[in-house]
Amino acid sequence: MTRPKTIQLIGSELAILWEDGAETYISSAKLRAASPSAETAGERDIFGKQHGGEFGKDYSQVEIRDWQPVGNYALRFRFSDGHATGLYSFELLKSLGDQ
Repeated sequence: MTRPKTIQLIGSELAILWEDGAETYISSAKLRAASPSAETAGERDIFGKQHGGEFGKDYSQVEIRDWQPVGNYALRFRFSDGHATGLYSFELLKSLGDQ
C-alpha cells in the first residue's frame, strides 16, 4: 500500500500527495460521512441485520480540525462536530479520492 507523503487541508478539502506521486482530494463532508466507526457506519449482527449508524445525516457544515497517524496504515481525524473515532486506512482514503 502506498503511504501519504504529504497531507494538507486546503479550504474544506483534505489533499494527500502519495509516495507514488498520485494526488487525492476529499471534501470534509465526504470524509466525515465515510467514517468507518460503528457510530457512523453501524454494525451488523451475525445474521447480517444492520444496527445503528448515521445514514443520510447532513455533514455539509462539518470541518476537519486535525488528524494524527495511527501506526503505518491509517489516520484518525477530529471533526468540528466532535467526532474523533474511526480509523481511516490509507487504502480507504485512496478509494474515497477515486470516487
